[in-house]
Amino acid sequence: MELLYNGVRKQIKPGTSILENFNAEINLAEKKIIACRFNNEVKSLDFFPKTSGTLEFIDIGNKDGRRIYIRGLLYVMGKAIEEILPGALITVNYQLSNSMLCQIDNMSITEDMIEEINNKMKEIIQKDLPIIKREMSKEEAIEFYKTHHTLKGRLQLDIAEKKNVLLYYCEEYYNYFYGVMPLSTGYMKVYEILKYSNGILIRYPSKTVPGVLPKFQERQKLLATLDDYEQLHRVLNINTVYKLNKEVQDGKILEDIMIDEALHEKKIAGIADSILKRRGVKVILIAGPSSSGKTTFAQRLGIQLKINGLKPVTISVDNYFVERQQNPKDEKGNFDFECIEAIDLELFNDHLLKLLNGETIQMPTFDFTKGTKVYNGNTLKLNENEILVIEGIHCLNDKLTLLIPKEQKYKIYISALTVLNIDYFNRISTTDTRLIRRIVRDNQFRGYSALHTLRMWDSVNTGEEKNIFPYQEEADSMFNSSLIYELGVLKDYAMPLLEKIDNSYAEFSEAKRLYRFLSYFKSIQTNDVPSHSLLREFIGGSIFHK
Repeated sequence: MELLYNGVRKQIKPGTSILENFNAEINLAEKKIIACRFNNEVKSLDFFPKTSGTLEFIDIGNKDGRRIYIRGLLYVMGKAIEEILPGALITVNYQLSNSMLCQIDNMSITEDMIEEINNKMKEIIQKDLPIIKREMSKEEAIEFYKTHHTLKGRLQLDIAEKKNVLLYYCEEYYNYFYGVMPLSTGYMKVYEILKYSNGILIRYPSKTVPGVLPKFQERQKLLATLDDYEQLHRVLNINTVYKLNKEVQDGKILEDIMIDEALHEKKIAGIADSILKRRGVKVILIAGPSSSGKTTFAQRLGIQLKINGLKPVTISVDNYFVERQQNPKDEKGNFDFECIEAIDLELFNDHLLKLLNGETIQMPTFDFTKGTKVYNGNTLKLNENEILVIEGIHCLNDKLTLLIPKEQKYKIYISALTVLNIDYFNRISTTDTRLIRRIVRDNQFRGYSALHTLRMWDSVNTGEEKNIFPYQEEADSMFNSSLIYELGVLKDYAMPLLEKIDNSYAEFSEAKRLYRFLSYFKSIQTNDVPSHSLLREFIGGSIFHK
């Protein structure tokens, strides 16, 4: 067979692995190679090609490589804990600033315990033990789970498309992670493990500098918001996909949906009450990453504000772009519409001050075709009990509203902070939830394919990391827009779109990963979603968008 790598064709023998044929290239690579991409599909280095194709290597600075590194690190941690604390029930909870926060449900964590775990992890990594993939039929797996009484990898049994069940073994330790794994424990040398907020924080390198641990950034408000939602879903006893699927299977999902939606309403009402208590608030600022549900949230918040006697008036930051010739450019020479300097900050703040002083302003409308502000005679004046509501990516950055006194501003951060796990070791990425929302919405309302959305997603994330995430702890309130049941609804919209992306596209590996992930969920009917739900912003049928 023939593989194309770096523009060079190389003959290989059938029945030989990538590692056997490219060992020299892997060892000489500048960055540590952890996996490969064969015909645009992520594969382990011990993969045996069955056809000719194109090959590229994945290092730990790559998005896929980083995922594999994190899986391997969690696997090593799980093995270490099982060896020194038999019977410990581990849950991987949240991602926080280049780290995962884990907890042991049936034990109190101490500093001595952390030191023991760390020493055992170092020992396992130093030994460079092989992580071996073992495959069994579903019949064999049923017998395995009867005798082992574990949920590790158990979800695979429920997926009709899967013919076999996989587990990863290292010596006597077994576990399953949903995705490609490192070949051995020796890959995960850079990490740190700490006691943090009644849990275990396991830190790993950033994607920008893969060999170095970055400084840890506290996210106390974010953590408190995640804990708040986590506690509710633990009360419901729905913290994994397996348990969610069981609710669907047992016909109990409607009650779960009603409780989830009631939680959203209660949180929104609570934010509106907090705004009312802060008597001096004149401006509400809402920011969050793409597909957080900001539009529906703002409208539902508006209803709660009206109940409290406040009348929301919306201003769009998009009408305050600088003139096109003044717009900054990025490093590639393209207009950077996401940087804060793309906003006419002087005019925006001048208008805000005039409105808060009871004056009338001439409202601009930005003509994106001509790249200029246009004045069509629209005016605005704040009346008694009216309050400004502004939504935009820079709303948590004080530079946007520099001239407005702090006591007159109330900042809200919104994101889909997923608290549902695939199982106890495999968490669901918040970014994945938003991406799936975006794929569905782009297709439903903008006519874009899943391929188009995947191609621009990295650029969207880069803008968020620069303009939104650094300011999230500045928020007065955080709203978690995730819904425990949403992926069961979104799967039937997203999977047919992802299926259209074949391996001739570079985005195939990401499309296949998301497709496989969605296949874990049992379908939930669209008709079960209330018309006021934030989820309707992505699937249609919202009472707010008629």
